[in-house]
Amino acid sequence: MSSRIVVLISGSGTNLQAIIDASQADDYPGSIVGVVSNKSDAYGLTRAENANIATIALSHKDFDSRESYDQALIEKIDQLSPDVIVLAGFMRILSPAFVKHYQGKLLNIHPSLLPKYQGLNTHQRAIDAGDKEHGVSVHFVTEELDGGPVILQAKVPVFEEDTSDDLAARVHEQEHRIYPLVVKWLCEKRLSMSIVNQDEHAILDGITLPAFGYANDE
Repeated sequence: MSSRIVVLISGSGTNLQAIIDASQADDYPGSIVGVVSNKSDAYGLTRAENANIATIALSHKDFDSRESYDQALIEKIDQLSPDVIVLAGFMRILSPAFVKHYQGKLLNIHPSLLPKYQGLNTHQRAIDAGDKEHGVSVHFVTEELDGGPVILQAKVPVFEEDTSDDLAARVHEQEHRIYPLVVKWLCEKRLSMSIVNQDEHAILDGITLPAFGYANDE
């Protein structure tokens, strides 16, 4: 039985499009049953509509607190009975109650080699630091911002002449490759999150992944 995927977005939805494209393969183990945005003009909603996927726009501006918005968001998402929830450029810090409700089902992608450069402006920060490599991480979401266990990373080189836009383009190419793959693992129930003595770990095929995720040479 195909796993039910809900994707949360705030913007153009390029990672959403990558997952839509991947999920259209006959052997993909999941299907996107809904796309939710906190911005009604997000182009990602158009991408979803073009793929005949249900859309929900729920503006955080209509709520007086983060907690009340997240509770309304939970109610909307739960109506779709999701197995997997994917954050794809959803520009909201989620409340602890939201994260706990979907613990182990909630994925995010972050444009850095975590734990480096949590937060924003990651590409420029990597350039300013003189890094020789940069990249992207897919991780489980926990209450720590960009701090959940890493599942998979992809690295790209940083060249001396790079601008942040140059580096972002290189990273985006890798994002669109690895995010559909990790979503696939979770749909197949090959991937899970374990919490032992408050230590959180990603587990793939019964094996606890190292701090930098699967197939990492560090």
